[in-house]
Amino acid sequence: MLKKIICMLALCTPMIAAAADKHDEPVTHLTDAEIYDELKKLALVFEVSRENFVEEADEKKMLEGAMTGMLAALDPHSSYLSRDDFKDFNDKSHGEFGGLGIQITSDRGAVRVISPIDDTPAQKAGIKAGDYITHIDDVAVFDLTLNQAVKKMKGRPGTKVKLTVISGDNEPKTITLKRAVIKVKSVKFEDKTLAQSDADAPRVGYVRISDFGATTARDLRDAIEKLEKKNVVGYVLDVRNNPGGYLSAAIDVSDAFLDGGEIVSTRGKNKTDIDRSFAKPGDMTNGKPLVVLINHGSASASEIVAGAIQDNGRGLVMGSQSFGKGSVQQQKPLGDGTAIHITIARYYTPSGRSIQNTGITPDVEVLQSKVEVLEKRESTFSEASFRNSLKNETIDKRGNARTKSDDATAPELTDAEKDAVDYQLQRGMEMVIAMSKMASRVASVKNTPDDTSDSGASKNK
Repeated sequence: MLKKIICMLALCTPMIAAAADKHDEPVTHLTDAEIYDELKKLALVFEVSRENFVEEADEKKMLEGAMTGMLAALDPHSSYLSRDDFKDFNDKSHGEFGGLGIQITSDRGAVRVISPIDDTPAQKAGIKAGDYITHIDDVAVFDLTLNQAVKKMKGRPGTKVKLTVISGDNEPKTITLKRAVIKVKSVKFEDKTLAQSDADAPRVGYVRISDFGATTARDLRDAIEKLEKKNVVGYVLDVRNNPGGYLSAAIDVSDAFLDGGEIVSTRGKNKTDIDRSFAKPGDMTNGKPLVVLINHGSASASEIVAGAIQDNGRGLVMGSQSFGKGSVQQQKPLGDGTAIHITIARYYTPSGRSIQNTGITPDVEVLQSKVEVLEKRESTFSEASFRNSLKNETIDKRGNARTKSDDATAPELTDAEKDAVDYQLQRGMEMVIAMSKMASRVASVKNTPDDTSDSGASKNK
Protein backbone atom coordinates (compact mmCIF):
# COMPACT_ATOMS: atom_id res chain seq x y z
CA MET A 1 0.00 0.00 0.00
CA LEU A 2 2.88 2.35 0.88
CA LYS A 3 4.40 1.71 -2.53
CA LYS A 4 1.16 2.70 -4.23
CA ILE A 5 0.83 5.88 -2.18
CA ILE A 6 4.38 6.92 -3.11
CA CYS A 7 3.62 6.32 -6.79
CA MET A 8 0.38 8.30 -6.69
CA LEU A 9 2.06 11.19 -4.84
CA ALA A 10 4.68 11.29 -7.58
CA LEU A 11 1.90 11.56 -10.16
CA CYS A 12 0.13 14.39 -8.37
CA THR A 13 2.86 16.77 -7.15
CA PRO A 14 2.00 20.48 -7.43
CA MET A 15 5.16 21.07 -9.49
CA ILE A 16 4.04 18.66 -12.18
CA ALA A 17 0.48 19.95 -12.10
CA ALA A 18 1.76 23.49 -12.58
CA ALA A 19 3.83 22.36 -15.54
CA ALA A 20 0.77 20.75 -17.11
CA ASP A 21 -1.02 24.11 -17.02
CA LYS A 22 1.78 26.06 -18.73
CA HIS A 23 0.00 25.88 -22.09
CA ASP A 24 -2.74 28.14 -20.69
CA GLU A 25 -0.23 31.00 -20.34
CA PRO A 26 0.50 33.29 -23.32
CA VAL A 27 3.82 32.64 -25.06
CA THR A 28 6.45 35.34 -24.72
CA HIS A 29 8.67 35.21 -27.80
CA LEU A 30 12.39 35.97 -27.63
CA THR A 31 14.12 38.34 -29.99
CA ASP A 32 16.81 36.98 -32.32
CA ALA A 33 19.46 38.46 -30.04
CA GLU A 34 17.94 36.80 -26.96
CA ILE A 35 17.74 33.44 -28.78
CA TYR A 36 21.42 33.75 -29.72
CA ASP A 37 22.30 34.48 -26.07
CA GLU A 38 20.37 31.41 -24.90
CA LEU A 39 22.12 29.22 -27.49
CA LYS A 40 25.49 30.53 -26.27
CA LYS A 41 24.39 29.63 -22.75
CA LEU A 42 23.48 26.13 -23.94
CA ALA A 43 26.95 25.73 -25.45
CA LEU A 44 28.48 27.02 -22.23
CA VAL A 45 26.49 24.50 -20.15
CA PHE A 46 27.74 21.74 -22.45
CA GLU A 47 31.38 22.80 -22.14
CA VAL A 48 31.31 23.33 -18.36
CA SER A 49 29.52 20.02 -17.80
CA ARG A 50 31.89 18.09 -20.03
CA GLU A 51 34.98 19.54 -18.33
CA ASN A 52 33.79 19.25 -14.72
CA PHE A 53 31.73 16.06 -14.59
CA VAL A 54 33.31 13.53 -12.24
CA GLU A 55 33.50 10.83 -14.93
CA GLU A 56 34.25 10.79 -18.65
CA ALA A 57 31.33 12.59 -20.29
CA ASP A 58 29.56 11.04 -23.28
CA GLU A 59 29.18 14.08 -25.56
CA LYS A 60 26.77 12.39 -27.95
CA LYS A 61 24.54 11.27 -25.10
CA MET A 62 24.55 14.80 -23.67
CA LEU A 63 23.60 16.42 -26.98
CA GLU A 64 20.87 13.86 -27.69
CA GLY A 65 19.54 14.50 -24.20
CA ALA A 66 19.38 18.23 -24.93
CA MET A 67 17.43 17.64 -28.15
CA THR A 68 15.13 15.15 -26.41
CA GLY A 69 14.37 17.62 -23.63
CA MET A 70 13.78 20.44 -26.11
CA LEU A 71 11.07 18.47 -27.94
CA ALA A 72 9.56 16.98 -24.77
CA ALA A 73 8.96 20.55 -23.57
CA LEU A 74 6.50 21.04 -26.45
CA ASP A 75 4.00 18.20 -25.87
CA PRO A 76 3.94 14.47 -24.99
CA HIS A 77 4.00 13.39 -28.65
CA SER A 78 7.00 15.33 -29.96
CA SER A 79 10.35 13.55 -29.63
CA TYR A 80 13.85 13.12 -31.00
CA LEU A 81 14.45 9.83 -32.83
CA SER A 82 17.94 8.40 -32.81
CA ARG A 83 19.03 6.10 -35.65
CA ASP A 84 17.71 3.04 -33.80
CA ASP A 85 14.48 4.81 -32.78
CA PHE A 86 13.85 5.94 -36.35
CA LYS A 87 14.41 2.42 -37.71
CA ASP A 88 12.17 0.86 -35.05
CA PHE A 89 9.42 3.37 -35.79
CA ASN A 90 9.44 2.57 -39.50
CA ASP A 91 9.60 -1.20 -38.89
CA LYS A 92 6.58 -0.94 -36.61
CA SER A 93 4.59 1.15 -39.08
CA HIS A 94 5.12 -1.49 -41.77
CA GLY A 95 3.73 -4.33 -39.68
CA GLU A 96 6.50 -6.06 -37.71
CA PHE A 97 8.68 -5.17 -34.72
CA GLY A 98 10.09 -6.67 -31.56
CA GLY A 99 8.88 -6.05 -28.01
CA LEU A 100 5.82 -6.52 -25.81
CA GLY A 101 3.06 -5.16 -28.07
CA ILE A 102 2.10 -2.12 -26.06
CA GLN A 103 1.38 1.49 -27.07
CA ILE A 104 2.42 4.00 -24.40
CA THR A 105 2.59 7.73 -23.80
CA SER A 106 4.14 10.03 -21.21
CA ASP A 107 1.71 11.26 -18.57
CA ARG A 108 2.85 13.53 -15.74
CA GLY A 109 6.19 11.81 -15.39
CA ALA A 110 4.77 8.29 -15.58
CA VAL A 111 4.26 5.92 -18.49
CA ARG A 112 0.60 5.46 -19.36
CA VAL A 113 -0.77 2.69 -21.54
CA ILE A 114 -2.73 3.90 -24.54
CA SER A 115 -3.58 0.34 -25.50
CA PRO A 116 -2.15 -3.15 -25.84
CA ILE A 117 -1.96 -4.60 -29.35
CA ASP A 118 -4.08 -7.66 -30.13
CA ASP A 119 -2.53 -11.11 -29.60
CA THR A 120 0.69 -9.83 -28.01
CA PRO A 121 2.42 -10.56 -24.66
CA ALA A 122 1.03 -7.31 -23.17
CA GLN A 123 -2.56 -8.06 -24.19
CA LYS A 124 -2.35 -11.67 -23.00
CA ALA A 125 -0.95 -10.53 -19.64
CA GLY A 126 -4.07 -8.43 -19.05
CA ILE A 127 -2.52 -4.96 -19.45
CA LYS A 128 -5.31 -2.51 -20.27
CA ALA A 129 -5.75 0.99 -21.66
CA GLY A 130 -5.27 3.55 -18.88
CA ASP A 131 -2.89 1.43 -16.80
CA TYR A 132 0.26 3.12 -15.47
CA ILE A 133 3.69 1.49 -15.65
CA THR A 134 5.80 2.72 -12.74
CA HIS A 135 8.83 0.41 -12.91
CA ILE A 136 10.62 -1.57 -15.63
CA ASP A 137 12.89 -4.30 -14.27
CA ASP A 138 12.61 -2.61 -10.86
CA VAL A 139 13.84 0.73 -12.28
CA ALA A 140 11.45 3.66 -11.72
CA VAL A 141 10.28 5.28 -14.95
CA PHE A 142 9.97 8.80 -13.53
CA ASP A 143 13.54 9.70 -14.56
CA LEU A 144 13.22 8.17 -18.04
CA THR A 145 12.14 9.73 -21.30
CA LEU A 146 9.44 7.96 -23.27
CA ASN A 147 11.99 6.65 -25.77
CA GLN A 148 14.17 5.35 -22.94
CA ALA A 149 11.20 3.53 -21.43
CA VAL A 150 10.40 1.99 -24.82
CA LYS A 151 14.02 0.84 -25.21
CA LYS A 152 13.99 -0.84 -21.79
CA MET A 153 10.89 -2.82 -22.76
CA LYS A 154 12.36 -3.93 -26.08
CA GLY A 155 14.89 -6.71 -26.42
CA ARG A 156 15.70 -10.02 -28.01
CA PRO A 157 12.59 -12.21 -28.56
CA GLY A 158 12.31 -14.85 -25.83
CA THR A 159 13.94 -12.72 -23.13
CA LYS A 160 11.90 -11.50 -20.17
CA VAL A 161 11.08 -8.10 -18.73
CA LYS A 162 9.41 -7.24 -15.43
CA LEU A 163 6.81 -4.45 -15.23
CA THR A 164 5.15 -2.88 -12.20
CA VAL A 165 1.64 -1.81 -13.19
CA ILE A 166 -1.08 0.23 -11.46
CA SER A 167 -4.56 -0.46 -12.82
CA GLY A 168 -7.32 1.84 -11.57
CA ASP A 169 -7.57 1.86 -7.79
CA ASN A 170 -5.98 -1.58 -7.43
CA GLU A 171 -2.72 -2.29 -5.67
CA PRO A 172 0.43 -2.18 -7.85
CA LYS A 173 1.19 -5.57 -9.35
CA THR A 174 4.42 -6.90 -10.84
CA ILE A 175 4.16 -9.05 -13.94
CA THR A 176 6.84 -10.74 -16.02
CA LEU A 177 6.41 -10.81 -19.78
CA LYS A 178 8.38 -12.63 -22.45
CA ARG A 179 9.39 -10.47 -25.40
CA ALA A 180 8.26 -11.57 -28.85
CA VAL A 181 8.40 -10.52 -32.49
CA ILE A 182 5.23 -8.46 -32.83
CA LYS A 183 3.54 -8.98 -36.17
CA VAL A 184 0.73 -6.51 -36.54
CA LYS A 185 -2.18 -7.78 -38.60
CA SER A 186 -4.18 -4.60 -38.58
CA VAL A 187 -7.43 -5.97 -40.09
CA LYS A 188 -9.33 -9.08 -39.03
CA PHE A 189 -12.84 -9.92 -40.17
CA GLU A 190 -15.57 -12.53 -40.13
CA ASP A 191 -19.33 -12.82 -40.52
CA LYS A 192 -21.01 -13.35 -37.16
CA THR A 193 -24.46 -14.29 -35.93
CA LEU A 194 -26.04 -13.73 -32.54
CA ALA A 195 -27.60 -17.20 -32.59
CA GLN A 196 -24.80 -19.56 -33.56
CA SER A 197 -27.13 -22.56 -33.86
CA ASP A 198 -29.55 -20.80 -36.22
CA ALA A 199 -28.42 -21.11 -39.84
CA ASP A 200 -31.02 -18.53 -40.91
CA ALA A 201 -29.99 -15.89 -38.36
CA PRO A 202 -28.90 -12.53 -39.84
CA ARG A 203 -25.17 -12.36 -40.50
CA VAL A 204 -23.25 -9.26 -39.41
CA GLY A 205 -19.92 -8.28 -40.94
CA TYR A 206 -17.43 -7.84 -38.10
CA VAL A 207 -14.26 -5.90 -38.95
CA ARG A 208 -11.57 -5.41 -36.32
CA ILE A 209 -8.87 -2.78 -36.98
CA SER A 210 -6.09 -2.92 -34.37
CA ASP A 211 -3.99 -0.07 -35.79
CA PHE A 212 -3.74 2.14 -38.88
CA GLY A 213 -0.69 1.09 -40.85
CA ALA A 214 0.54 1.16 -44.42
CA THR A 215 -1.64 -1.79 -45.54
CA THR A 216 -4.78 -1.15 -43.45
CA ALA A 217 -6.90 0.49 -46.17
CA ARG A 218 -6.08 -2.23 -48.72
CA ASP A 219 -6.80 -5.01 -46.21
CA LEU A 220 -10.11 -3.36 -45.29
CA ARG A 221 -11.25 -3.20 -48.91
CA ASP A 222 -10.47 -6.91 -49.31
CA ALA A 223 -12.42 -7.68 -46.12
CA ILE A 224 -15.52 -5.75 -47.23
CA GLU A 225 -15.51 -7.39 -50.67
CA LYS A 226 -15.47 -10.85 -49.09
CA LEU A 227 -18.13 -9.99 -46.49
CA GLU A 228 -20.44 -8.52 -49.14
CA LYS A 229 -20.40 -11.88 -50.92
CA LYS A 230 -21.77 -13.44 -47.73
CA ASN A 231 -24.79 -11.11 -47.79
CA VAL A 232 -24.21 -9.57 -44.38
CA VAL A 233 -27.01 -7.26 -43.19
CA GLY A 234 -24.64 -4.64 -41.83
CA TYR A 235 -21.27 -3.99 -40.21
CA VAL A 236 -19.62 -3.59 -36.82
CA LEU A 237 -16.33 -1.71 -37.16
CA ASP A 238 -14.30 -2.38 -34.01
CA VAL A 239 -11.56 0.17 -33.24
CA ARG A 240 -11.45 -0.41 -29.48
CA ASN A 241 -7.92 -0.23 -28.04
CA ASN A 242 -6.67 1.04 -31.40
CA PRO A 243 -4.00 3.67 -30.65
CA GLY A 244 -4.01 5.17 -34.14
CA GLY A 245 -1.37 5.34 -36.85
CA TYR A 246 -1.24 6.96 -40.28
CA LEU A 247 -3.65 9.84 -40.92
CA SER A 248 -3.92 8.75 -44.57
CA ALA A 249 -5.04 5.27 -43.49
CA ALA A 250 -7.78 6.75 -41.27
CA ILE A 251 -9.02 8.85 -44.21
CA ASP A 252 -9.09 5.83 -46.54
CA VAL A 253 -10.90 3.67 -43.98
CA SER A 254 -13.56 6.35 -43.45
CA ASP A 255 -13.91 6.76 -47.21
CA ALA A 256 -14.74 3.06 -47.61
CA PHE A 257 -17.99 3.59 -45.64
CA LEU A 258 -18.93 7.05 -46.92
CA ASP A 259 -20.47 8.18 -50.20
CA GLY A 260 -19.39 11.79 -49.78
CA GLY A 261 -18.87 14.53 -47.22
CA GLU A 262 -15.93 15.77 -45.23
CA ILE A 263 -13.86 13.22 -43.30
CA VAL A 264 -11.46 15.38 -41.30
CA SER A 265 -9.73 18.75 -41.35
CA THR A 266 -6.26 19.46 -40.01
CA ARG A 267 -5.36 22.95 -38.86
CA GLY A 268 -1.82 24.12 -38.23
CA LYS A 269 -0.32 27.09 -36.46
CA ASN A 270 -1.56 29.68 -38.95
CA LYS A 271 -5.28 30.34 -39.38
CA THR A 272 -4.98 29.81 -43.13
CA ASP A 273 -3.16 26.49 -42.68
CA ILE A 274 -6.23 24.28 -43.09
CA ASP A 275 -6.34 21.01 -45.03
CA ARG A 276 -9.68 19.28 -45.57
CA SER A 277 -10.17 15.68 -46.70
CA PHE A 278 -13.38 14.54 -48.39
CA ALA A 279 -14.86 11.14 -49.19
CA LYS A 280 -15.09 10.07 -52.82
CA PRO A 281 -18.42 8.82 -54.25
CA GLY A 282 -19.04 5.13 -53.64
CA ASP A 283 -19.83 3.43 -50.32
CA MET A 284 -18.32 -0.07 -50.47
CA THR A 285 -21.01 -1.40 -48.10
CA ASN A 286 -23.89 0.06 -50.14
CA GLY A 287 -25.21 2.05 -47.19
CA LYS A 288 -25.82 -0.96 -44.95
CA PRO A 289 -26.21 -0.29 -41.20
CA LEU A 290 -22.93 0.50 -39.47
CA VAL A 291 -21.88 0.57 -35.81
CA VAL A 292 -18.42 1.78 -34.76
CA LEU A 293 -17.20 0.41 -31.41
CA ILE A 294 -14.83 2.66 -29.41
CA ASN A 295 -13.45 2.72 -25.88
CA HIS A 296 -10.89 4.56 -23.74
CA GLY A 297 -8.07 2.99 -25.76
CA SER A 298 -9.34 4.33 -29.11
CA ALA A 299 -7.04 7.21 -30.02
CA SER A 300 -5.96 9.49 -32.84
CA ALA A 301 -6.74 7.84 -36.20
CA SER A 302 -9.47 5.74 -34.53
CA GLU A 303 -11.14 8.93 -33.37
CA ILE A 304 -10.91 10.41 -36.86
CA VAL A 305 -12.87 7.45 -38.24
CA ALA A 306 -15.44 7.49 -35.43
CA GLY A 307 -15.91 11.27 -35.76
CA ALA A 308 -16.33 11.08 -39.55
CA ILE A 309 -18.97 8.33 -39.32
CA GLN A 310 -20.77 10.13 -36.48
CA ASP A 311 -20.82 13.64 -37.96
CA ASN A 312 -21.89 12.44 -41.42
CA GLY A 313 -24.78 10.46 -39.90
CA ARG A 314 -23.48 7.32 -41.60
CA GLY A 315 -23.76 5.08 -38.56
CA LEU A 316 -23.85 4.90 -34.77
CA VAL A 317 -20.83 5.12 -32.48
CA MET A 318 -21.17 2.81 -29.48
CA GLY A 319 -19.01 2.01 -26.47
CA SER A 320 -17.26 4.40 -24.08
CA GLN A 321 -15.52 7.78 -24.32
CA SER A 322 -12.40 7.67 -26.49
CA PHE A 323 -8.85 8.69 -25.55
CA GLY A 324 -8.85 12.28 -26.82
CA LYS A 325 -5.69 12.62 -28.91
CA GLY A 326 -6.60 15.26 -31.46
CA SER A 327 -3.17 16.14 -32.84
CA VAL A 328 -1.20 15.17 -35.92
CA GLN A 329 2.50 14.24 -35.86
CA GLN A 330 4.97 14.17 -38.71
CA GLN A 331 8.49 12.83 -39.06
CA LYS A 332 11.16 15.30 -40.12
CA PRO A 333 14.33 13.40 -41.11
CA LEU A 334 17.53 15.25 -40.25
CA GLY A 335 19.61 13.69 -43.04
CA ASP A 336 21.91 11.49 -40.94
CA GLY A 337 19.52 8.63 -40.15
CA THR A 338 17.93 10.49 -37.24
CA ALA A 339 14.67 12.44 -37.20
CA ILE A 340 12.28 14.39 -35.07
CA HIS A 341 8.68 13.36 -34.50
CA ILE A 342 6.77 16.61 -34.05
CA THR A 343 3.19 17.76 -33.66
CA ILE A 344 2.31 19.89 -36.70
CA ALA A 345 -1.47 20.30 -36.50
CA ARG A 346 -4.71 19.59 -34.69
CA TYR A 347 -7.46 17.63 -36.37
CA TYR A 348 -11.17 18.41 -36.35
CA THR A 349 -14.22 16.30 -37.12
CA PRO A 350 -16.52 17.32 -40.03
CA SER A 351 -18.71 19.42 -37.73
CA GLY A 352 -15.66 21.38 -36.56
CA ARG A 353 -15.17 19.62 -33.21
CA SER A 354 -11.69 19.32 -31.76
CA ILE A 355 -11.47 16.21 -29.64
CA GLN A 356 -8.13 17.09 -28.05
CA ASN A 357 -8.28 16.07 -24.37
CA THR A 358 -12.02 15.29 -24.61
CA GLY A 359 -12.42 12.43 -27.09
CA ILE A 360 -15.40 11.17 -29.05
CA THR A 361 -18.62 10.76 -27.07
CA PRO A 362 -20.49 7.66 -28.27
CA ASP A 363 -24.06 8.01 -29.53
CA VAL A 364 -24.95 5.03 -27.36
CA GLU A 365 -22.84 4.48 -24.26
CA VAL A 366 -22.23 0.79 -23.63
CA LEU A 367 -19.70 0.07 -20.91
CA GLN A 368 -17.99 -3.29 -21.09
CA SER A 369 -19.83 -5.61 -18.71
CA LYS A 370 -20.00 -9.21 -17.67
CA VAL A 371 -23.09 -11.05 -18.83
CA GLU A 372 -25.02 -12.77 -16.05
CA VAL A 373 -28.05 -14.98 -16.64
CA LEU A 374 -30.86 -13.72 -14.38
CA GLU A 375 -33.73 -15.77 -15.80
CA LYS A 376 -34.24 -19.48 -16.23
CA ARG A 377 -35.02 -20.70 -19.70
CA GLU A 378 -38.55 -21.56 -18.57
CA SER A 379 -40.56 -19.81 -15.88
CA THR A 380 -41.79 -21.75 -12.88
CA PHE A 381 -45.06 -19.83 -13.11
CA SER A 382 -46.88 -19.80 -16.44
CA GLU A 383 -50.02 -21.18 -18.06
CA ALA A 384 -48.45 -24.64 -17.99
CA SER A 385 -48.18 -24.51 -14.18
CA PHE A 386 -51.99 -24.50 -13.67
CA ARG A 387 -53.63 -27.77 -12.77
CA ASN A 388 -55.84 -29.09 -15.60
CA SER A 389 -54.40 -26.62 -18.13
CA LEU A 390 -54.96 -27.58 -21.74
CA LYS A 391 -52.15 -29.45 -23.44
CA ASN A 392 -50.39 -28.19 -26.55
CA GLU A 393 -51.32 -31.06 -28.86
CA THR A 394 -48.92 -30.04 -31.65
CA ILE A 395 -45.90 -30.18 -29.40
CA ASP A 396 -47.08 -33.44 -27.77
CA LYS A 397 -47.50 -35.16 -31.11
CA ARG A 398 -44.03 -34.16 -32.20
CA GLY A 399 -42.60 -35.29 -28.91
CA ASN A 400 -40.83 -32.01 -28.29
CA ALA A 401 -42.31 -31.17 -24.90
CA ARG A 402 -39.67 -30.29 -22.35
CA THR A 403 -39.55 -32.46 -19.22
CA LYS A 404 -38.18 -31.81 -15.77
CA SER A 405 -35.29 -34.14 -16.51
CA ASP A 406 -34.43 -32.01 -19.54
CA ASP A 407 -34.22 -28.92 -17.31
CA ALA A 408 -32.11 -30.73 -14.79
CA THR A 409 -29.50 -31.69 -17.38
CA ALA A 410 -29.46 -28.35 -19.23
CA PRO A 411 -25.88 -27.05 -19.09
CA GLU A 412 -25.35 -23.77 -17.29
CA LEU A 413 -22.74 -21.26 -18.39
CA THR A 414 -19.61 -21.17 -16.27
CA ASP A 415 -18.16 -17.88 -15.06
CA ALA A 416 -15.35 -18.23 -17.60
CA GLU A 417 -17.84 -18.65 -20.43
CA LYS A 418 -19.83 -15.63 -19.29
CA ASP A 419 -16.66 -13.54 -19.11
CA ALA A 420 -15.74 -14.62 -22.63
CA VAL A 421 -18.85 -12.96 -24.04
CA ASP A 422 -17.96 -9.54 -25.46
CA TYR A 423 -20.84 -7.44 -24.13
CA GLN A 424 -20.11 -4.36 -26.23
CA LEU A 425 -19.83 -6.42 -29.41
CA GLN A 426 -23.09 -8.22 -28.69
CA ARG A 427 -24.89 -4.91 -28.21
CA GLY A 428 -23.32 -3.57 -31.39
CA MET A 429 -24.47 -6.58 -33.41
CA GLU A 430 -27.98 -6.28 -31.99
CA MET A 431 -28.05 -2.63 -33.03
CA VAL A 432 -26.94 -3.47 -36.59
CA ILE A 433 -29.63 -6.16 -36.91
CA ALA A 434 -32.30 -3.81 -35.52
CA MET A 435 -31.25 -1.04 -37.92
CA SER A 436 -31.36 -3.53 -40.80
CA LYS A 437 -34.88 -4.64 -39.92
CA MET A 438 -36.03 -1.03 -39.61
CA ALA A 439 -34.55 -0.19 -43.02
CA SER A 440 -36.34 -3.18 -44.56
CA ARG A 441 -39.69 -2.13 -43.10
CA VAL A 442 -39.27 1.45 -44.30
CA ALA A 443 -38.40 0.17 -47.78
CA SER A 444 -41.43 -2.13 -47.86
CA VAL A 445 -43.76 0.72 -46.87
CA LYS A 446 -42.37 2.92 -49.62
CA ASN A 447 -42.88 0.16 -52.20
CA THR A 448 -46.49 -0.57 -51.16
CA PRO A 449 -49.07 0.95 -53.62
CA ASP A 450 -51.25 3.62 -52.03
CA ASP A 451 -54.69 2.07 -52.81
CA THR A 452 -56.55 4.64 -50.71
CA SER A 453 -55.42 7.62 -52.75
CA ASP A 454 -56.20 5.81 -56.02
CA SER A 455 -59.78 4.99 -55.03
CA GLY A 456 -60.30 8.53 -53.75
CA ALA A 457 -59.20 9.96 -57.07
CA SER A 458 -61.65 7.77 -59.02
CA LYS A 459 -64.54 8.91 -56.84
CA ASN A 460 -63.82 12.53 -57.67
CA LYS A 461 -64.07 11.91 -61.38
